[in-house]
Amino acid sequence: MSLKKKKKQSQLWWRPLDNAAKIYPAARRKNWSNIYRFAVTLKEPVDESVLQSALDVTVRRFPLIAVRLRRGVFWYYLQQLSEAPKIREENSYPLVRMSRNEVRKCALRVIVYKHRIAIEMFHSITDGTGALVFLKSLLAEYLQQKHGIQIPNEQGVYDRLEEPGAEEFEDCFLKNAGSISASRKEKTAWQVYGTPEPGGFVNQTCFELPVRTVLEKAHEYGVSLTVFVCAVMMQALQNLQKERVPNRKYRKPIRVLLPVNLRPLFPSRTLRNFALYTTPEILPKLGEYSFAEICQVVKHHMGAEVTAKQMSMKIATNVNSERILFARVMPLFIKNIVMKAVYDSVGEKKSCLSLSNLGAVKLPEIMMPYVERFDVMLGLRATTPYNCGVLSFGDTLYINFVRNIKESELEYHFHCVLRDLGISAQVRSNSQDE
Repeated sequence: MSLKKKKKQSQLWWRPLDNAAKIYPAARRKNWSNIYRFAVTLKEPVDESVLQSALDVTVRRFPLIAVRLRRGVFWYYLQQLSEAPKIREENSYPLVRMSRNEVRKCALRVIVYKHRIAIEMFHSITDGTGALVFLKSLLAEYLQQKHGIQIPNEQGVYDRLEEPGAEEFEDCFLKNAGSISASRKEKTAWQVYGTPEPGGFVNQTCFELPVRTVLEKAHEYGVSLTVFVCAVMMQALQNLQKERVPNRKYRKPIRVLLPVNLRPLFPSRTLRNFALYTTPEILPKLGEYSFAEICQVVKHHMGAEVTAKQMSMKIATNVNSERILFARVMPLFIKNIVMKAVYDSVGEKKSCLSLSNLGAVKLPEIMMPYVERFDVMLGLRATTPYNCGVLSFGDTLYINFVRNIKESELEYHFHCVLRDLGISAQVRSNSQDE
């Protein structure tokens, strides 16, 4: 490396991983990396040269997101890229595994396919809130360069020419850890299983629903949209388990992991990871739950657990482990072994799947005529075959299932629950047989 290049590298921004991000590099394996995707579909074909120019500008505003993962003696850290990554063409399926070598070079992908701009990133960089801010700001810069429109910095669109504020870099887990830790004890949940797809192929199925219809039905049951969609998922899982496990006494808990954005509970403008989770459950071996019962279970579980006090205990559980002197001085290769074992024992086995609702995506009014839709896709888990991302844009709710098994039984049962509730859905898939 030349002296000039070394000097340039030494001037780049770098930060240690936040508390939530440290588990992801350790938990990686040869056939799995924890990445996720946000996508925006425009009403016109994407001009790749303009998008590359917009990306060149935008990455300078977000040194926290345009990064690569580096390995230290005791911890991993993120280092700012010296230049924007090159725009990529779409693969045959989304969420292609991000290899260790790729993450070391750049942990962010920007992908174009016809009218669609997608970003995929390694989860150690940021959570859904930070990723959406980045995509909105990139889209604003693109539309501004392409059409010469002036876009206000609102609704999550940041000024690409301003310097990032110090609060954007804050590790809010350390700041908001409580004095008492929460227990990690949970029973193993039932797992969907099936025939693995060859070559790592990822099936993607999107349910498109009218927001107004879903909200009206949710209000009939006295719950929020998030609770309602979670209840539909749990009902579908209950029906699938009943079909596969006829004897009730052998049925296992149905538990869905719901990520929780902590920024409303602990006011913050951080663009680092700042989310935890809650896991409502039903116990089918006790008997079959009606849909109304599931709604109430989820509603009351979230009401009791999604509070600042409860979440501060969960934060403390993770942060206190990190603060132990022995853990701090332990070499990274040993930390990786320990954290991977912890992830495998208390991570994915405790829930059937993750269901992440990013809520309603809002844009400055001047951008709306150019945009058709937004989508979010969670990356697949390491050992279980499903995940689900949810958001709404305009009048439509988009529910994206991803799976790496051939059987689409869960999607079928999900569709049947919606049908029985009187909700019609348009279903699109990248699989030929659906």
